[in-house]
Amino acid sequence: MNLDDIIKNINFSSLKKDLKSAILSLINIIEKLSSQLKEQKTEIQQLRDEVNRLKGEQGKPDIKPNTTNDISSEKERNKNKRAKKKIKKQAKSEKIKIDRTEPCFVDKSTLPKDAKFKGYRISIIQDIQIKTDNIEFKREVYYSPSENKSYIAALPKGYEGGFGPTLKSWTITFKNAYNISESKIRSFLTNAGIYISKGTITNILIKKHQQFHQEKSNIVEAGLQTTDYQAIDDTKARVNGQNYHTHILGNPYFTAFFTKPQKNRSTVLEVLSNDKEITYCLNDLALCILKQLTITKKYFKELESFKSEKMYQQIEFELLILHLFPFIGKQVKTKIFEAAAIAAYRKGVDRPVVNILLCDNAPQFKLICENLALCWVHDGRHYKRLSPVFKYNAKKVNAFLKKYWKFYHKLLQYKVSPSDEKAQQLSDYFDQLFSTVTGYNDLDDRIAKTKSYKMELLLVLKYPELPLHNNDMELGARVCARKRDVSLHTMTDEGTKANDTFLTIVETCKKLDVNPFKYILDRIKKSYQLPALDQLILQKHADLADY
Repeated sequence: MNLDDIIKNINFSSLKKDLKSAILSLINIIEKLSSQLKEQKTEIQQLRDEVNRLKGEQGKPDIKPNTTNDISSEKERNKNKRAKKKIKKQAKSEKIKIDRTEPCFVDKSTLPKDAKFKGYRISIIQDIQIKTDNIEFKREVYYSPSENKSYIAALPKGYEGGFGPTLKSWTITFKNAYNISESKIRSFLTNAGIYISKGTITNILIKKHQQFHQEKSNIVEAGLQTTDYQAIDDTKARVNGQNYHTHILGNPYFTAFFTKPQKNRSTVLEVLSNDKEITYCLNDLALCILKQLTITKKYFKELESFKSEKMYQQIEFELLILHLFPFIGKQVKTKIFEAAAIAAYRKGVDRPVVNILLCDNAPQFKLICENLALCWVHDGRHYKRLSPVFKYNAKKVNAFLKKYWKFYHKLLQYKVSPSDEKAQQLSDYFDQLFSTVTGYNDLDDRIAKTKSYKMELLLVLKYPELPLHNNDMELGARVCARKRDVSLHTMTDEGTKANDTFLTIVETCKKLDVNPFKYILDRIKKSYQLPALDQLILQKHADLADY
């Protein structure tokens, strides 16, 4: 008989308090030792793999088991959702554009003499043609002997560089919307009869796109104006073999990407400022933030004497800090710069200020905005990661998770019809639920941590428009991850910038129900028949606000 069976047969309610406490303590000790053993096994294997690699051999292959510990919460979050209303499907034929009509004739010799013509039966067949559209432009040339100069007719817009706007647009769309590698794009074009080099494809993807970079900036500027909150997340990136971080910023109207070397508070401020120059201010707010960052008194007193609402540029602030503290350490300097940058950002000079930041509990997101809203899905994953040895404890985890997601659904219902009375009831229930003591130490510690984030998790009671999770930005991070699978890294700053710009345009097009290929083609041809994405963002926001 194993330990699980022994524990299963124990009637805890009939035991004396001391004996019950002793048994539960032993169970928790075993759980802790089992967890430590699992961690040590993993670390030992990693060390063995590293030794093998140093010897020129390979480490243990990372083969996933048939069943994994699923830490997603999709099943629980979608449970008890109201059944979706059945939507009458529109006939597919109504959506299909008819390019040509072609009659089909019956072989008259096969018809009986009494057969009469009764009209046509319509059959719609979808097909596609992939063929070249190579153009020979005859450009007029005039020569002026007096000026010793030739005048040549200009090519139509978008046809510069030996390739037309449609080819350029498909190349950009293949790469950024469909995640096709440059080599595969070249293979496709070559098979279609286009003679093009790999270097030319690279140039089409990253060169001379100032217009699109400006569009990205306009998208972010418009998006920052639409909601009081912004959601943010980050994921790993590689630039020329170096570790970088791609920051994903957005709301229901847009998704923007910023690839940076760091992921500290200063970088987050750059993202929220839409890459505008960071400024600094040593006011009361900056000093308050420095207290939270636990700076030592000798630095604090000196900085306090320079307290003002003056805005500093980076070089100016660098000189001031260097003058005050010639031998300042890197860590202290970072804290001072972050606090002063946050204070300047919140003043809102020449840039919109985000009131609420929706994110996970990473340290770089804290203190930047006035309010921080935490993601319930991120918090819920910590419970799913618990892996108790005993079924007795596993049942406790599952039982608590049912209550956890039931409370989550109560919050969803509150968002539909908020009121002060409901908000107070949910706040009280939160205190009650997350004061639960189960006797399983790891679970109880997790419950206590969730309770400590009450203000951040229940900010939705004050702002019902807030989402309860940050899945939208996680989907943006997944786009980066899938692209990383195909193209490991960008090689230049120019390529990285182009990658961020076109991902921003493509993902924002999806949210605004705009065809990204048609939009990119419209811009390359400079016809501007489609409205700019930043204008669509503002219009959609205005329409929803009126509704």
